[in-house]
Amino acid sequence: MALVTGSASGIGRSVTEALRDAGYIVYAGMRGVEGHNAEAAGSLRAEGGDRVHPIEMDVLSEESCVAAVEESHRAGGRLDVVVNNAGMLMNGMAESFTPDQFLSILDTNAVSWLRVNRAVLPVLRAQGHGTIVYVGSTTTYIPEPFIGVYEASKAAGDALARAMALEVRPFGIESLFLVPGAFPVGTDHFADAHSGDDAERTGAYAALAGRLPALNRRIESIDQEEGLGLTVQAVGERLVAALQLPQGRRRDHVFVDGQAKGAEAIAMAVSDAQARFVERLGFDDLLPPDRTARR
Repeated sequence: MALVTGSASGIGRSVTEALRDAGYIVYAGMRGVEGHNAEAAGSLRAEGGDRVHPIEMDVLSEESCVAAVEESHRAGGRLDVVVNNAGMLMNGMAESFTPDQFLSILDTNAVSWLRVNRAVLPVLRAQGHGTIVYVGSTTTYIPEPFIGVYEASKAAGDALARAMALEVRPFGIESLFLVPGAFPVGTDHFADAHSGDDAERTGAYAALAGRLPALNRRIESIDQEEGLGLTVQAVGERLVAALQLPQGRRRDHVFVDGQAKGAEAIAMAVSDAQARFVERLGFDDLLPPDRTARR
């Protein structure tokens, strides 16, 4: 049994389809199952048969998260995998975003993980097992220009998830960080991205105005030059491959980065440093086995 947030399109849909094909019964959380996402929900049902069940789930509402978890758990009697995927992109000069906009993207990309976890952790603790997956971003490790508020929100979510991963492990709950690079094709992130509301502050960066529209094209060019040939479907496939490993043998980070930025090396260094310090604190029982093995 799996629950995936933000499953209507892009990475969420890729993950939903890959889990379905791997034999999971998937509860595909999304907003507007009978509204603006009705077409996506319908196609998931048609393609998934009795293995995919679109359910209403708004990660900005704790009540909605609890209701979705209760519905999926009641139907299946268990939850094996929960994927925190729902998110949003804002791109533009960081100064052009108002504090309210920044709070909005933090709410979607970081606070929502807490809402979902608060809904699922009582279930996972009671059954004594489960895996929580966090869909992060390579920009958490290697920040880029023009998406600063997005990067900050993903970094906030990552810090929260890393701490929670230690706290829930004694209950048999594993955490897995799925870290994709940019996928300008196959997702709606760039098409649906929000820009800064402060036009005056945006105007102050007129000399850089041509850089932002070129960002998407440049990423596509890098993908083609590197020749890695990754599509958004690879994200779901890599996740399933990781989940198929026995508990205790899984790496806690899975990177799917068509731009080959080098974020994986940074993540490993951070994980090793974290493990060394957590051990010095006397909390080494909170660490996953693969971290203790690398030291």
